[in-house]
Amino acid sequence: MTLLLVIRLKGESGRRPEERKTLELLRLHRKFHAVLVRDTPPYRGMLKVLDHVATWGEINEQTLAKLIEKRGYLTGNKRITLEYLKKLGYNSFEELARDLIEGRKKITDIPGLKPVFRLRPPKGGFEGTIKKHYREGGETGYRGEAINELVLRMI
Repeated sequence: MTLLLVIRLKGESGRRPEERKTLELLRLHRKFHAVLVRDTPPYRGMLKVLDHVATWGEINEQTLAKLIEKRGYLTGNKRITLEYLKKLGYNSFEELARDLIEGRKKITDIPGLKPVFRLRPPKGGFEGTIKKHYREGGETGYRGEAINELVLRMI
């Protein structure tokens, strides 16, 4: 089972009610917020509703490790440190990322970790427009492995 990273690209204005509810359920309350979800049929259905609001794809281990290290926060707005990971039994961010991707741990199993990652707008801007789907040369919708390149520019 793979892990998907979902990033909200559009704001609140002009959203349909089903899009608003789906964004709320995924905890994507603002632009450039990202969450990790399992690749299951219920989540795929939710992502289909968000086809023109968010972008998503399969995240790899290196990108996930960097995302947790740079943009992962604990409650109280504290950064995740190696000392904290060692308390949990991990020697590096890569080990934690591997366990998350392989399904041995869920993001909710890590005590105090906030489930939402707050990202910046991408360095160098978007390659396309956020008004079109990724397949049409835009930015929204499913992008597969290309999500990793986008996330690295947003960290």
